[in-house]
Amino acid sequence: MIEAKGLSKRFGATRALDKISFEVRQGEVVGFLGPNGAGKSTAMRILTCFISASEGSARVHGHDVFDDPLAVRQRVGYLPQRAPLYGDMSVLDYLKFVADVRQLDKSTFKKSMKEVVEVCGLAGVLGKDIRTLSHGYRQRVGLGQALIHDPPILILDEPTSDLDPNEKAEVLRYIRQVGEKRTVVLSTHNLNEVEEACARAIIISKGRVVADGNIEDVRARGGRVRYNLMVDEQEGLTNGAPALAEVAEALAVLEGISSVKETPTDERAHAFTMLGTKSTDLRAEIYRLCVDKGWLMLELRRDVQKLEDVFKQLTRGDERSDRGRDLLAGDDELEDDEDFDDEDLDDEDLDDEEADQDDADEADDADEDDADEDDADEDDADGADADKADADKKEEE
Repeated sequence: MIEAKGLSKRFGATRALDKISFEVRQGEVVGFLGPNGAGKSTAMRILTCFISASEGSARVHGHDVFDDPLAVRQRVGYLPQRAPLYGDMSVLDYLKFVADVRQLDKSTFKKSMKEVVEVCGLAGVLGKDIRTLSHGYRQRVGLGQALIHDPPILILDEPTSDLDPNEKAEVLRYIRQVGEKRTVVLSTHNLNEVEEACARAIIISKGRVVADGNIEDVRARGGRVRYNLMVDEQEGLTNGAPALAEVAEALAVLEGISSVKETPTDERAHAFTMLGTKSTDLRAEIYRLCVDKGWLMLELRRDVQKLEDVFKQLTRGDERSDRGRDLLAGDDELEDDEDFDDEDLDDEDLDDEEADQDDADEADDADEDDADEDDADEDDADGADADKADADKKEEE
């Protein structure tokens, strides 16, 4: 449904996107994530034909965004972070206006209008002016204009920004509902919303894709994965230490398991916690081991880091960002961090600079002393002239 290959975008010397590539398949609800300034909105504006890319290509529903932008716009519903609504229009008049711009006939508009009003919860405000609505209802109207032409693809940029918790829950419910029939790309800073509404996440940082996959796999990328296993002691296990040691040894030899530890539980079961060093899911191997050994498995759980923690790890960068270096260097290609390494200034250079500064300070002090001496000489000369003038006056008298 969406295919981007090597997309880059420069605004003067600033590089907003740096050759990003990704695909979104039919029926997916994808979270498009990244910190402020990462390039999320720029990528969305390229896919919706609001701006053009500096390099690369993009296709939406089989149509090239550069060669066939009108066909792309017909198949995409776009909700910017703050939809440009007309406050002096009523909700109904505004949706009619959007339908006219989309060139919908009356019968198609009536059919779409019923669905939009039901999905977005606009039945009670159709006759009200948009400027009188709360921010939450304005977001609903913005979502309605994106759905009025029944597009197969929805691109939503921060649809829940500035909403209270109740309004956010309502908008997310609408997104999940419309996502049952459409492909949805959702940009947001609230990672809980992504875990709740999306099955997949794409994370970009400094204009580059740093993670792409289903939510659980992305969470597993941040570090070790923990597996919790509980087996019944009456089936294949006894209360003796050798049996417990046998279980721990069998689990430890599984490929991808780095450590095994028994955890306290009730008297009828034994629990083990394992750390995995791989991002792949090892639950199938653990299950097969239990079956081969004849252990009755009561519980098997895979715990990974929160998406928020992984997001911080993947997007945490040096203050000297690639974009900042573009501004300094003005080059077409990004430069390596080595070119801006503080280690390039060694201690000797710093010592030389400090010595030069000390010499300069001493010279300034010497100049100031000379100036003080000159001032003192001038004062003495002025005093001698004054004494001579007094003596001459007395002699004349």
